Amino acid sequence: MGTLDGRVAIVTGAGRGIGREHALLFAAEGASVVVNDLGGANDGSGSDAGPAQQVVDEIVAAGGRAVANTDNVASWEGAKALVDQAVDEFGGLDVLVNNAGILRDAFIAGMEESQWDAVIAVHLKGHAATLHHAAAYWKARTKAGKTVNASVVNTSSASGTFMPNAGQGNYGAAKAGIAALTLVAADELERYGVRVNAIAPIARTRLTLATPGMGALFAAEVPEGEFDAFAPANISPLVARLASAECKLTGKVYAVQGGGITELGGWHDVNTIESEGPWTIADLANRLG
Repeated sequence: MGTLDGRVAIVTGAGRGIGREHALLFAAEGASVVVNDLGGANDGSGSDAGPAQQVVDEIVAAGGRAVANTDNVASWEGAKALVDQAVDEFGGLDVLVNNAGILRDAFIAGMEESQWDAVIAVHLKGHAATLHHAAAYWKARTKAGKTVNASVVNTSSASGTFMPNAGQGNYGAAKAGIAALTLVAADELERYGVRVNAIAPIARTRLTLATPGMGALFAAEVPEGEFDAFAPANISPLVARLASAECKLTGKVYAVQGGGITELGGWHDVNTIESEGPWTIADLANRLG
């Protein structure tokens, strides 16, 4: 018996890297998987059906169940087609793993509008679009008297939570938005039997290898037989647990890297000042600095 026996899962951005590892582990644990990947370059340009199909072929060769999907999750219509395919192909949907992402790094003063729009579209809108259509499906099921036990796992980042990275204003803003979206969705969708969590992974992928100042760290060779702390496969067991029918966790954001998992908290009180009347600028200068 696998952890995900009988579950139907969508994994976006599953043709390579962390998403590929999610899809392979999910299938090995008994899930039927829709492997979504547009097949574009790091910056989101172009498309290629090959990566998604290669993962599907690997799953099927190992005795699992999977189909490929190359819809663009940054499109409302593409996200709907993705959810519809899962339902049509496997008879339902139990798990949505939002993982697809791109990079178009630039410092804020030199960033072009297209660089901002593309990253926000794939990451933040790409999460919101699939979440919307999956949530609509689960809401309809609940309204029809069906029992829903579903899970969403979103993908935030250290860049958008606890480790802001210069040159990634677009990426960090999108990833911070995903963390916030996760908490709102967890609150909204609980009534429909849906749990929503997020991870902020650190692992070796096309994107991290291309991140200035970080590529050399991730590219360092690991001697054979030693634990590879940056292997993307280290991320997937947590995602599989969050996706399982037995898991009760919701509204959580976890940083995960190597053998470490840390639950993250959002904005919190650090220091409070109060006044018995209206503030003056001079008062604020004295008390805040």
